[in-house]
Amino acid sequence: MSAEDDQQPGSTAGTARGAASTAGGPAGPDTSDAPDALDAGERDARRRLLLSFDAFDASHHRLWLRYAHTQAGSKEAARSIVEAACRHLLEHWEHALRQESLTEYAWTVLKEHVAGWLDERGLRPRLAATAAFQAARRKVLLHELRDEFAVLEGEIGLYAAIGRLPERQYDVIVLRYVLGCSEEEVAGYLGFDTAAVRSHIRYAKRKLARELRTAPGPDTGGD
Repeated sequence: MSAEDDQQPGSTAGTARGAASTAGGPAGPDTSDAPDALDAGERDARRRLLLSFDAFDASHHRLWLRYAHTQAGSKEAARSIVEAACRHLLEHWEHALRQESLTEYAWTVLKEHVAGWLDERGLRPRLAATAAFQAARRKVLLHELRDEFAVLEGEIGLYAAIGRLPERQYDVIVLRYVLGCSEEEVAGYLGFDTAAVRSHIRYAKRKLARELRTAPGPDTGGD
């Protein structure tokens, strides 16, 4: 587990609530000088919104941090990105709750904030440089892929090839092998079923094999 996992899930949510309150989002305006401004029903509705956001954030916060870290390359940057994404979600929480898949919608918001952070700095995703990826490389990722490739000497080429995967395949590989999500969890985050996850894994491995000009072996972990 990487260092950013030690952060409490509610800490970013608290910051996001404060920002959303200032912006007039679901947290609501400051009513300290007007205690009767909101009736009991409105206060209760806002409280339920905040509770639902906090519960959702607590379930996903650490994974968001870990994903942002794999892309931005540092835990400080990851915290900044996730804080901004949480703030956006909280400010639009009622809209988010109306989406067909809240988890998929939130994942899209997170990825947009990651992409924006990288674009502002003229950077590309830092996947291969992160501790999380190095740990995965030593353990699950290459352990499963070693039967897929005849040659593993060109590991840097493998990292570059992963970065060139289509977006969905890239997300599946990062979530499944780098962040250790189950196939069911990957499906939930990306908005499709587990059969599609397995299909993306198979196609990703084949594409990686072609990129590295090696012959794919059995579809380990892909069936």
